Amino acid sequence: MAGRIEIDLFSTLDGVMQAPGGPEEDPSGGFSFGGWQAPMNDEAVGMQVFEGIRRMDALLLGRRTYDIFAAYWPNQLAGDGGVENEIAAAFDAIPKYVASRGAPSLSWRDSHLLGPDLSSEIETLRGRHREIHVIGSIDFARTLVAEGLFDQLNLWVYPIVLGAGKRLFPADGPAMRLEPLSSSTISDDGTLLLRYGPTGEVPTTGDMT
Repeated sequence: MAGRIEIDLFSTLDGVMQAPGGPEEDPSGGFSFGGWQAPMNDEAVGMQVFEGIRRMDALLLGRRTYDIFAAYWPNQLAGDGGVENEIAAAFDAIPKYVASRGAPSLSWRDSHLLGPDLSSEIETLRGRHREIHVIGSIDFARTLVAEGLFDQLNLWVYPIVLGAGKRLFPADGPAMRLEPLSSSTISDDGTLLLRYGPTGEVPTTGDMT
């Protein structure tokens, strides 16, 4: 059975997914709301994310997110045994695959650069692993979704509107239909977890009259 590609993203209500974790994460385009998720983060969301990390047997990242992760998570291995230490250990134990147009030095243990033929590389990963997760990496995730190279999209949607910022579905992106798999409210502030799968179909039109 082929392995699954799951994409995990944090989104505002108006679809902005840029730099949820901190001001320096991705300030491109003059984005001034870096770290928008931090004041609204809670234990319920953290546990949902952690359950996905426990299941995965490979991590697939864009270059920018890889650099952020590689600078942070290996340093948490010597922690006190809390959740961050468990996440660091889980990441350390699995292969990390990186999509980049350049030739980066991948210093994090068991890190590998993907080749230029993304479709072929994804097929290879499906044959090698059971459950591969893409975390963040909005530019890379946009490519995977546009080309239908994923099995499940996990969106944590927060009740906040930012107006400007990178979105998974840009105005000039391809038309597509998604299959709703599940939805749930997972925090007291109204954060939703929405799960979708690809259908390979484009929207059809009709007449409501």
